[in-house]
Order: sequence, then C-alpha cells, then structure tokens
Amino acid sequence: MGKIRLKGMTWDHRRAVDPLLAARDMFTRRHPEIEVIWHSRPLSGFEFTPVDVLAETYDLIILDHPFMGRVANSGCLLPLGSSLALHDGDFVGPSLATYRMAGEIWSVPVDAACQVAVSRPDLMARLGGHVPRDWQQLLRLGHEARQRGLWLAIGLKGVHSLMTFFTLMANLGRPCAIDPAEPLFEAGAAREALGLMRALLAYCPPQALDWNSIALHDQMSLRDDLVFCPAVYCYATYAEADHPHPLRFHDFPGPQGPRGSTIGGTGLGVSARSAHPGAALAYARFAAELDTQLLFAHHHGQPARRAAWEDAAINDRFGGCYRDTRATMDQCWIRPRYDGYLAFQEAGGDLIESHLRGDMAEAALLDRLSELHAAA
Repeated sequence: MGKIRLKGMTWDHRRAVDPLLAARDMFTRRHPEIEVIWHSRPLSGFEFTPVDVLAETYDLIILDHPFMGRVANSGCLLPLGSSLALHDGDFVGPSLATYRMAGEIWSVPVDAACQVAVSRPDLMARLGGHVPRDWQQLLRLGHEARQRGLWLAIGLKGVHSLMTFFTLMANLGRPCAIDPAEPLFEAGAAREALGLMRALLAYCPPQALDWNSIALHDQMSLRDDLVFCPAVYCYATYAEADHPHPLRFHDFPGPQGPRGSTIGGTGLGVSARSAHPGAALAYARFAAELDTQLLFAHHHGQPARRAAWEDAAINDRFGGCYRDTRATMDQCWIRPRYDGYLAFQEAGGDLIESHLRGDMAEAALLDRLSELHAAA
C-alpha cells in the first residue's frame, strides 16, 4: 500500500510555515506511513476564509479561534477532546480555552500570541531606554520621540483597529460583549478607548493606518524612526538575531497595566471530511506535544505550550520575548466567537479605521458598530 497523504493549510509567514516544515522529519520517523504536504495562504485569508470551505479540501487546517462558533454549528472539524489529552494548564494563558465551544475542543493550540508592546532597542536608547508601563507614560514617550524626529508606531489597518479597540476596552475593565444579544459596549468606555487610540495616533506616522501586524514589524525592523509600538500581535521571530535590527517585546502598557489584551494565536484543526481521520488525528496529537512545540520554537515558531514559554534557551533565542510578555498573556481577553462574528469583525475594523482617518464621526461609528453587532 502507498503512503497516506494529508494536505494541510497554514498562513504565509516563516512563523507559520517553517515550524511545520521543520517538524516533518520528526513526524515521519514516528509515522513513516503518513506524508503531510503543507500549503499556505496570505494573512488576510487566514483571518477571513471560512473554515468549513477549507475543510472540503484540506485534512489539517491552521486557523484562528473566532471561527469556533461556525465550526461548532457546521461540524466541519472533528472534536478533539475525547481523542487527545489536552489540559488548560499545559498551555499559556487561555490558549486552549479559545478553541473550546459547545462542550468540545475543536483545535490544538500550536501558536500563542496576544497584543503586546514592541520596541527598537537602539532607538529607545536615544530616549533613555525607559519602557512605558502605562498609556500616560506611552504618550510622554511619544512627545519625547517627536522632539528627536522619531515616531511611535501602531498597525491599525482594518481588523487591527478593532483588535486594539477590543484590547483597550477590556483593559479599562469594560470589555465588549461576546454575545450578540447583549449591547456591544458601554458608550462612555467606548469613547474613552477611541480617545486613547486617537491620542496615540498623534505621535505615529500617517502610514500606521495602512499597516497590519506583519507590516508593522517589518517597518519597525527596517526603518530608523519607529521607536515603540504599544499594541500589536506579537511576532517573536522579529527578535531573532538574523533581522537587521532585532526588536524587543514588552508587556502591554494599558491604562490599567497589562491586563485585557485580545488573544490571538492559532490552532490546528482536523477536517471532519478527511478521508484519513486516524492519520490526521495522529498529527494533531504530535503537534500538541511539548517536544514538537519546542522544535517549532527553534524554527521561528511561537509555541503555545506553557513549558516552552518558560524555556531559557527559547527566551534567549527570542530576546526574552516570552518572559517579558507573560503577564500580558496570562491576563488575556477572548474576543467573540459566535457564528456570524467574522462578518462583524471585517466590517467593524474598517469602520474604526475610517473614523481614525477622520472620515466618520465618533457618534456615527458607535451607532454603526452597535447595529452590526446586533445584526450578527
């Protein structure tokens, strides 16, 4: 008999692709009868392509947790709780909880991330090297940066505007609703969060509204005028030594400290339509193991296992990223995951971006966001 061939889909960045390719030999030694072939798609596809569509073609899918409501309703993925020994305490922050819906676990956490701060150490040194711990200190840093011809930074293109809004709302202690039957926000808190975003933008270049998370990291690594970003989904690989200017990561400097960051990361799901469910589950089990995730980390990956975040060699490789953002990760907020939420996420991010560009009044924005949430 020939080999079993599994097709997998991930997203197109070395943080996502390289760990999976590096682990291939390790998996093949254990399961020589199974071959896994990985494909990738852009970040925008990862954020919005429906998982039930991907499940028609791929056996293994790297996905984002806001799809869980749709997954649970459609049954497009296999539930994993009865097949794999998965425990919340083995994963950092609420990583596993993000994939739990309707009493089942639908994905294995293979990558952990949330919105944290990132800096250029060489540029920070020009400003005294003090890392801001809250929003007031952040704005003072922005003032000092502009006096030296430097900028703060943020990536607020589309959905990333919404994520930063979510993070600030949760940090203020008044998180947005995760149930569409409830009002999306308390209006006073929403106005406060938007005001904090506008205050930050006064110290950022205009291009900040054109950047997603990857572009933000790229620009901070390449340009010589972007000193500090308070909130972006962490890409720890940009702290590795092979970058022209390795970045450093820090806890989120929210108005109330590091709490409330909107969790991201990725999970590995198994298609319910796979012709080889046993082989696909074997790979999911392999991907959940600590040794596998340690290997991921040493090939530009961003592990979700708690022990990997605490590993000294991994922290050395990534400039202390995991150690220095752990408080934020452990106090994360989980955004909505109901079936229909992704339509709100896409439209809501564009609306907040439009407001920040000056094209929509605050009152009109809040009304429209509330309407979209209720309709979802």
